[in-house]
Amino acid sequence: MTKSELIQRLAERNPHLYMRDVEKIVDTVFDEITKALAGGDRVELRGFGAFSVKERDARMGRNPRTGESVFVESKRLPFFKTGKALRERLNGETPSEGADDNYEDEITPSGNFGGDDNSSGSLY
Repeated sequence: MTKSELIQRLAERNPHLYMRDVEKIVDTVFDEITKALAGGDRVELRGFGAFSVKERDARMGRNPRTGESVFVESKRLPFFKTGKALRERLNGETPSEGADDNYEDEITPSGNFGGDDNSSGSLY
């Protein structure tokens, strides 16, 4: 789902709101999450998940085309940990089955999932 599709669905479910107001609300929510993360804060949405920032140290990488070593600077990356209710809903579990609260998914810059810094094979 894209941002515009989200706005459209919210507007359809709330016909008493103007589309421009729904768009402003969605933009405000995303902006506030972004500001909080940029400021080093954690954003928790109960039942959905928590956004935080992970630090990656500087390292020596490898250019896959030439094989030469390249310095990769340290960086901060967004990290998302799913909430228990979301995991259960996605897996069709009932609350009595209980999912592991320590399960984490990291969305890497390449869009892959994995906790290992080098799991994507990307230089970035």
